[in-house]
Amino acid sequence: MNILVFNCGSSSLNYKVFQFENASEYSILISGKAHRVGVKGTEASFIEHHLNGNTESRTLPISNHQEAAGLVIQYLNNHHIHLNAIGHRFVHGGIHFNKSALLTTETYKNLQSCLPLASIHNPNSMSVIDECLSVFQSLPQYITFDTAFHASLPEWAYSYALPNELVQKYNLRKFGFHGLSYQYVIQEASRFLGKPLESLKIIACHLGTGGSSVAAIKNGKSVDTSMGFSPLAGLIMSTRSGDLDPMIPLHLITEHGFTSAELNNLFNKKSGLLGISGFSSDIRDILHRLEETQDHQARLAFQMYTYRLKQYIGSYIAVLGGLDVLIFTDDIGVQSWQVREETCREMTHLGINLAPDANRGARFDEICTLSKPEADVCVLSMPTNEELIIGLEGFKLLQSDSSFF
Repeated sequence: MNILVFNCGSSSLNYKVFQFENASEYSILISGKAHRVGVKGTEASFIEHHLNGNTESRTLPISNHQEAAGLVIQYLNNHHIHLNAIGHRFVHGGIHFNKSALLTTETYKNLQSCLPLASIHNPNSMSVIDECLSVFQSLPQYITFDTAFHASLPEWAYSYALPNELVQKYNLRKFGFHGLSYQYVIQEASRFLGKPLESLKIIACHLGTGGSSVAAIKNGKSVDTSMGFSPLAGLIMSTRSGDLDPMIPLHLITEHGFTSAELNNLFNKKSGLLGISGFSSDIRDILHRLEETQDHQARLAFQMYTYRLKQYIGSYIAVLGGLDVLIFTDDIGVQSWQVREETCREMTHLGINLAPDANRGARFDEICTLSKPEADVCVLSMPTNEELIIGLEGFKLLQSDSSFF
């Protein structure tokens, strides 16, 4: 069974075509990624493809995710890649979805109702689904959800201090996101360390070029996470503000006449690193600027980014009652030694003690131990593989149909 997987981020589009023999035997026929999709920055967007050990990269404007998906499909068709099914990552499943689902007319309607819940994610994923429907009318498609992993949150962690009647009427609760990534990295950490997942207290930091979050995981279950009802809460991100005083939007509405649409655009697309720095939403651009100048806003953006991350790590150590493993993953997590170093600075009293040479020399494409041997907390850098989790979910959904074998 050949399954094309689309992993739609806020500013990127990953894809892989898996060839599954069974749930434990698979190969990757082709993979790639569209970078800086719709991003305002100092570098151009580009798309890369990996096929038969070769990498092909093309720099071109990519204004949205549907356009990126069209480029992928065109490349697959040009290389005669046969497909049996297509899987998608959908960030927010709301109350409709707590597990993966095949795409049907009813599923599609429920997905549409979830679009406002993650305004800079779900519409992107839906546009990719629409592109696939227009090209592959008869090909089975299915959806996986980042919120599913966090269904284990205890009530006191997912509840908001609002009147209960409003909470019940409007389903106001913390959902949490990046669950596919967390599901993968904690399994890999357990395997790498040779310790049962159920015995580990883990904090995982998913630091992407678009969205970022932190999760506290105990006995293999999510017990808290930084994102909330939407992917806006928590860490400072590329264009998202993360946590802020809820009186700020009220003040902007009542005193300055902002509309809800303007606030949605402000907090999701004009804030975060872009808003602070004034020139880029990409932490890599900001670090590059700091190498060349002493730009105050670039320095402030870096300091605020790592400070917020440090705050969450510290609070989750308290929630977990200690820590065994600290994981850095996704593009920024594995590529930026500066972010890891600054975040972990002066945390030896909590058992976090980086080995500078190991941290600075860590490879981005494999699991690396970054902590000193005597440290109480094992700090790991590891690439995530959300696409594999998406592929496996699809294989499980479709394996009961004999026509695929």
